[in-house]
Amino acid sequence: MRIRPVFFFFPLLFAGCAQLDQRHTMHISVADQKMLVTDQGQPVATFPISTSKFGLSSQPGSYGTPLGKHRVLKKIGHGLPPGAVFKSRRFTGEVLPVDAPGRDPIVTRILWLGGKERGNGNSFGRFIYIHGTPEERNIGRPVSYGCIRMRSSDVIALFDRVGVGARVDIFREPLAERLPKLVPSPGSAATAAPAPQPEEFAGAPPDSPRGI
Repeated sequence: MRIRPVFFFFPLLFAGCAQLDQRHTMHISVADQKMLVTDQGQPVATFPISTSKFGLSSQPGSYGTPLGKHRVLKKIGHGLPPGAVFKSRRFTGEVLPVDAPGRDPIVTRILWLGGKERGNGNSFGRFIYIHGTPEERNIGRPVSYGCIRMRSSDVIALFDRVGVGARVDIFREPLAERLPKLVPSPGSAATAAPAPQPEEFAGAPPDSPRGI
């Protein structure tokens, strides 16, 4: 029952938005480590992403990526340069280049997600974002601390396309299995092997450096 306060605040978070985005859905496949964006049910973009290296979980402190249906509740970072570093969702003034050595903060843009289901209703309070990362060399593999990571150029394109209220669906299956009418099966053509699916979270992760 602890999720009730989260749902209670959703109307307040949406308040003041002139028009919610009812057109776009971000379909996120953990198996593929990819996101398919649809506009009124039609595919418009596909991006490589990264989910959690700690697996799939909605448990507080797990650093797992939550499954299920979400919505974008807040957008942060409009107009900032690629690589702009965030600390507690505020621009620090620092801008990092791609693959800056030894650095792994949240950068460029933040789309803050809220869960719509009983099992993921704490996603907003867990600070589950879609966000940019300077570690672009690792995109396409499960390496995050629970969030959905994207390349800076990709998260800017996504940020500019979708609005507050846009739907997000995070699932285990490959896109071709989940959305067979929208994504063709690989067939016999040679394709890159999908990223390995992370195991369910088990055990305590180290402290996160992500600067939520």
